[in-house]
Amino acid sequence: MGVVLTPIVHKQTIALETLRGRTLAVDGNGELYQFLALIRLRDGTPLRDARGRVTSHLSGLFFRTTRLIADHGLRPVFVFDGRPPAAKHEELARRRAIRTRYEQEHAEALARGDTAAAYSKATMTSRLSADMVEGARALLGLLGLPSVQAPSEGEAQAAHMARDGTVWAAASKDYDTLLFGAPRLVRFLTVSGREFLPSQGTFRPIVPEIIELDHQLQAWGVTREQLIDLAILVGTDFNNGVRGIGPKRALTLVQRHGRIEDMPPHVRDAAGDYATVRGLFLHPDVTDDYAIEFREPDTGGVVRFLCEEHQFSRARVLAAMERAFPPRLLF
Repeated sequence: MGVVLTPIVHKQTIALETLRGRTLAVDGNGELYQFLALIRLRDGTPLRDARGRVTSHLSGLFFRTTRLIADHGLRPVFVFDGRPPAAKHEELARRRAIRTRYEQEHAEALARGDTAAAYSKATMTSRLSADMVEGARALLGLLGLPSVQAPSEGEAQAAHMARDGTVWAAASKDYDTLLFGAPRLVRFLTVSGREFLPSQGTFRPIVPEIIELDHQLQAWGVTREQLIDLAILVGTDFNNGVRGIGPKRALTLVQRHGRIEDMPPHVRDAAGDYATVRGLFLHPDVTDDYAIEFREPDTGGVVRFLCEEHQFSRARVLAAMERAFPPRLLF
């Protein structure tokens, strides 16, 4: 889920067209989870092929990515999570418990014939397996698009790639990418212009946003290290935060005291092992062992993978490929 910074962030909305020709390091796991959550039948059942394998993530990945390339000329590089830090295990356990609860509520909604509630509950039950990620990376390879395996947090790797200039920006819904040092964050790479809110069972309109880290830090009057301390007070994937402290109060505390060590004892003591969490953001596990190469797509391979193996519509797949990769279009 990441840290909640929305109430204090000065974001700039943009048109996707302004990103034409830009290379973005995209949070691959975040994208796949989004597709698994939303691309479902009316009762919340995910899309499956003839062998019962979930294909919602492949559908979203293929059709959204080809639209972003065809309509807006984006150059996406997908970055996938590796092994999570030990400090994230509690958060992962919490997410598993939430999924289990929603799975039960989904089953209860189906039993009483409430398909709207069933769909809403099902969006919170997504499970992304290693096989799903492997299939997604295979599809990206057939599309000629690069993907990167992060040693740990994908957002940290994306931020590292943006910081060293390999990509123009990191793209993720979560603000954590800023904590990891991404100089530029793009949020909401959507072509639908809306986002589903499971708790309300409704959609809300959204537009792409860009956040410049240096501009944010200057506006707040803090450093990146202080931003990390702010996030620790609010709560991150690696810690629970301090009860009763939200983004606005955390910003005030950081502006007034500088760092957690110098804050009032009741705040400092409640922050837990903040030094370890701070270190995870300042010195994440990342790698330079990757290559970014855009190649011509293997249209025949895409058709075999999606249509013959997973029963996608051949006409829709070929139409999407023709739009995204017309003859002689090279990256």
